[in-house]
Formats: sequence, C-alpha cells, structure tokens
Amino acid sequence: MRHFPDAILDRKIRFALLGCGRIAQNHFSAIAQHADDAELVGVCDIDARALDAAAALTGAKPYASLRDMLADASADVFVLTTPSGLHAQETIEIAAASRHVMTEKPMATRWQDGLRMVKACDDANVRLFVVKQNRRNATIQLLKRAIDQGRFGRIYMVNLNVFWTRPQAYYDSAAWRGTWEFDGGAFMNQASHYVDLLDWLIGPIESVQAYTATLARNIEVEDTGVISVRWRSGALGSMNVTMLTYPKNLEGSITIIGEKGTVRLGGVAVNEIQHWAFSEPHEDDLKVEQASYETTSVYGFGHPLYYDNVIKVLRGEAAPETDGREGLKSLETLIAAYMSARDGKRVALPLDC
Repeated sequence: MRHFPDAILDRKIRFALLGCGRIAQNHFSAIAQHADDAELVGVCDIDARALDAAAALTGAKPYASLRDMLADASADVFVLTTPSGLHAQETIEIAAASRHVMTEKPMATRWQDGLRMVKACDDANVRLFVVKQNRRNATIQLLKRAIDQGRFGRIYMVNLNVFWTRPQAYYDSAAWRGTWEFDGGAFMNQASHYVDLLDWLIGPIESVQAYTATLARNIEVEDTGVISVRWRSGALGSMNVTMLTYPKNLEGSITIIGEKGTVRLGGVAVNEIQHWAFSEPHEDDLKVEQASYETTSVYGFGHPLYYDNVIKVLRGEAAPETDGREGLKSLETLIAAYMSARDGKRVALPLDC
C-alpha cells in the first residue's frame, strides 16, 4: 500500500500549467470555477506570445522553462498540456521534484514511455492523474451506470464513430502536429477519449485488428482508421475514425447492443442520448432527456468535474478516478491498434512488449 503525502486541508490546492495552447484554455476555466479550493500559480510556454496571453488571462506567474517553474513555483500539481510526446520526460522531471502530475491525453505516444511515467511517480511517491474528462459528461455517466447495473444483460456488439474534420491548416499551425514522435494520429490524438471508452465501459479487451490510412492530409500519421475489437466477454465491436468529414465535425457516437437493452449516444461529441431502450424500467430512464446537452465543442464540459476529483483526492476525500495505471489502459489499446495496422495482423492484449 502506497502512502502519499498528507492531505492538503488548510489552504487552496496550487496548480501550475505547462503548455499554454489550445486545450490549456479548458484548464484555465476549470481552475477558475474552483476558485474557492484551487489557484493557478504558474504558467509556462516556450512561445512568448502564448505565455504572455496566458499570464494576462489568469494572473499566474509566467515561466520560460519547466526547470524555472519547478525551482520557483509553489505548486502542488503540475499540469501538462504540452505535445503528447513530451509528457514522459516532463513527468519524470516533475516527479523527481516531488510534485504531483496531471497530464492531458494521451499520457504518452509510446507504451514504454507510459510505463516509465507510472514508475517515476511511484518511485517519487507522488500522484499521476491522466485527464479523461469525457467520462464525467452526463450522457456517459448515465450509460456507465446502466452498464454497471447490468441493465444490458450480456453485451453483444459495440460501435463507435468519430467523424470529425481537421483541415491541413490545423496540422500546419504547429510543427509537432501530425508527427509520430510528438502527436500521434486520429486515433491517438482526436479520438483518444473514445478509445478510452472501449475498456472503461465495456471491459477488458481480448484483441484488436486495425487499418489506418493517410488519405488527404500532408502528415506523418493517419487521418482515417478503423479498429475491430473482441472483448474478453465475447462481445464484438468496431471503431471508425476520420478527420476528413466535409465540411465540419459531424458525429461522435457510441452504440451498445445487448441482451436486454440498446443505447445510442450521438451528436457531435456523445452529447445526445438518441436511443435508450431496456427490457426493465429504472428511475434513470427519467433522466435521459435531462442528460443530453448542447455543445459547440468536442471537449464537452468534463474538465471542471475532473478537477473536482483531483482536488478531493488531494484533500483526502476521494480516490482518483483516472490515475496513471488507468491511463495505461487506453494507451495500451492505442499501441495495439497501431501495431496491428503496421504489421497487418491481430494483436492480443495485454501487450508483452
């Protein structure tokens, strides 16, 4: 049993954020919504304009390097919203300074890097939080409860679609985008939260078979792909992903077909419950219309709820919903899919590499 540092009870939880780009804005907003319990004390970016803008927006002290921020900032948790390929080394450096780590998805772009991150935080006796904010959205929470309550009976088939668009200008906006080393492709980057649902909702995966393609964008990685999945329960399923949908994001959906129930969550980001049918009624059925929500963002509204859990963990009031080991589950599925597409064969889990 690991024993973490004492709970923080007498002051606000202090956060510092590294990487002031696109997704950082969600973190700034989430921390601001928890102003009674959390504060942002430092921001860091190698891009001076992005750093100045973040400091002006949040009032946090700006730093030009992680080393400087580690040496000066009094943060309890360092938040990584940097390119994914940098997460491993940054986590190891932060853990060595005895600070907790919160990393955006995916936690790493390589399987061994993910393992290194977990080990570094274990060795330093600090927390590693992996952001999976989509789990906290109301539609997904209602679906998760139905599964946990056994309302589907045996699950037979599962299908996920992520039909979004990312123009060439998106990839050209930063040199790291669309690269294997720092980003990963449509599965690892844009659809990462949907890959997470494969294990978290349905259960352990037995094997995957995948095809990936770069059909239209001038990038190293895939802009389109498909995965066939067999779960240990015997259920079968598929995941279809493309960043080439014309003219804009169309669909982020999951359909589950079971012995005693069928559910489809759709909309642009699983934000609408479009079909909800079970053989036995339940009080949750009355919450279906309320759970659906309007969104113009594929991120949903889960970041503040994710921070709520992190704050409660550091207060000693809750267990972490997605720690490093939980984060490894979706990374393992991603790596298995890429191995399958590369080698043209089925890949069984768990990985033995």
